[in-house]
Amino acid sequence: MSALVTRQEWFSRRFTFDLEPWAYPNLVERLRGTPARLEERLRGLDAETLTTRLDERWSIQENAGHLFDLEALWSARLDDFEAGADRLRTADLGNRATDDANHNAKPIGGVVARFRSAREAMVRRLDAYDETFITRTALHPRLNQPMRVIDHVLFVAEHDDHHLATITALLTRLGAQR
Repeated sequence: MSALVTRQEWFSRRFTFDLEPWAYPNLVERLRGTPARLEERLRGLDAETLTTRLDERWSIQENAGHLFDLEALWSARLDDFEAGADRLRTADLGNRATDDANHNAKPIGGVVARFRSAREAMVRRLDAYDETFITRTALHPRLNQPMRVIDHVLFVAEHDDHHLATITALLTRLGAQR
């Protein structure tokens, strides 16, 4: 059924940030589990399947690399929260880092390992935050709405799932769905 559902583009998504603090550990677990879910989706795929672009969009491998590329932004936004900034730093909405990284020319094992390492570092930070800190607020620049630390974690988890779903859709279209 999911292949028949029209997916929404990331930049057209809107968010309602109204989670209670008790949900924070669950969201951190989603982030902690993303590298394993990614590895599972990619296991056993050949280089052609991993690097094929359809409709001039990112390949499976480029989607995986993009997850790594954004770890620096997610971490920098945690820095913003820690510094008490009123506004979170802006993302490169053109995704230049992913386009310039040439992920398709790299071994997939390295792409995934870099993502796992960066994500583990972020999760260690998230594990150290207390309930007072996770409700600290700053303005998200693109959404133009207040975002708490817990909301930031939700936003990252949703972004992860968006790209994992994109990978699954590509696997289906390439006939490599397992």
